[in-house]
Amino acid sequence: MPLNRRSFVTLGAVFAATAAMRPAWAMSSKQILDRILAIKKPQDNQIKILIPNGSQANIDPVAKAFETQTGIAITLVVASVDDINNRMVVEHLANRTNYDLALPATFGLPDLVSKGIIRSFSPFQQGVSEPTSLYDLGDTFEGERYGYQTDGDAYLMFYRKDWLSDPDIQNRYADRFGVPLAVPATWAELDRQMSFFHAPDENRYGGALFRTPGYLAWEYWARLHAKGVWPFADDMTPVIDTATGVQALDEMKRASEHLYPYAQSAGLFDNWRLFSEGDVYCNIGWGGSQKYFNRALSPVKGKLTYAQLPGGVVDQVPYFNWGWSYVVPSVSRVPELAYLYACYATLPEQSTLAVRQRDGYFDPFTEEHYQDAVIRQTYSPDFLDVHRKALQGAMPDLYLPGRGEYMSSLTRWLSSALNNEVPSATALSRAAGEWQLITRDIGTDQQIKRWQRLKSLYPEAIAIKLTNG
Repeated sequence: MPLNRRSFVTLGAVFAATAAMRPAWAMSSKQILDRILAIKKPQDNQIKILIPNGSQANIDPVAKAFETQTGIAITLVVASVDDINNRMVVEHLANRTNYDLALPATFGLPDLVSKGIIRSFSPFQQGVSEPTSLYDLGDTFEGERYGYQTDGDAYLMFYRKDWLSDPDIQNRYADRFGVPLAVPATWAELDRQMSFFHAPDENRYGGALFRTPGYLAWEYWARLHAKGVWPFADDMTPVIDTATGVQALDEMKRASEHLYPYAQSAGLFDNWRLFSEGDVYCNIGWGGSQKYFNRALSPVKGKLTYAQLPGGVVDQVPYFNWGWSYVVPSVSRVPELAYLYACYATLPEQSTLAVRQRDGYFDPFTEEHYQDAVIRQTYSPDFLDVHRKALQGAMPDLYLPGRGEYMSSLTRWLSSALNNEVPSATALSRAAGEWQLITRDIGTDQQIKRWQRLKSLYPEAIAIKLTNG
């Protein structure tokens, strides 16, 4: 894949700008390339990378630069966004893994480690100046590094700024509730605002929060933490089925009455399209959402304002719930070269080029990204200010072995409650019972130690207000 003149000019501008800001990184990039050329064997002419669909635009320019500088071809194997982690598990168990590097969702790394699917970076780290990220809690496990973050997925709120600033709407809201209309600081206030704005007969809706199964657990997770509750007690006893946990689900269920009519069926990309084209007050999402909403012909471009997730007992709940991390499969043919490519791709000069791409959904994750003129135009300065703050203070996802099983169980029972198949208390009691079995199967003593370590990684501003229910 040869570079064209435009690619060389773009790359040169990025490298020059980054070198001017932090000269050490230019040396680090050269150091990595020198090491690649020193260990490369004649037969090492390809690195195959498993990637999530939609990230090709982010990866292509970096891959082309790498090929030009090393002579090693980058071949991309594309997997479904929502299925890439499961695919890695299935192909490993079937002995069908045929890629050297992979880009799974960050939240799944502990499961991939515990199943022996990916390998530690420790054997390769000596002598390499490694990339840095404003958030990398999901890339280490039990003291070992297994991944490099390449996508700053802070979960954020999007609000119609034009609705919030409309004098007539402001007056009607203040008359009805006795408080000014402003970006909501709590989930209770958000739910009230969605109810206020919801007018289906006028084709106007309160919100576009996700209600498809793959996304339900994240909102409940944020609502639960906002109420000041850990999901587990110190001994790994689930706390979700306490009165507070049930209250969080009941409130989420009532909020569902004020969402647009496609909430139960709209996946990620349909959600973006429907929110940008319709009259909907608020949405929840990531930097990739903003790239879509801020594109040139978007009906909501310039009409949005942004905030961290609402709080409650906890003032705000910044939350890193997705992300993509470069990892090396345990059966990689060229593990050291694959690792070095991951280093190369996530250094500021290359990752800036990746995040710049409007058609891909990699979001900023280093300080350099927030200063780049193209990235600032792509996302808007107002959004980036909120995003950066959220990334710096974000609480982690459930980075434990069994995360997939815990969240699958929770999602199944949340769906049952939201669909009125069982009461909220019953749903959470059954999920809690399944969680206890999952913990027991994995090993309770080990999970307790891991949970204690994960709790220690929470930002102090959040952790100090959390209790065991």
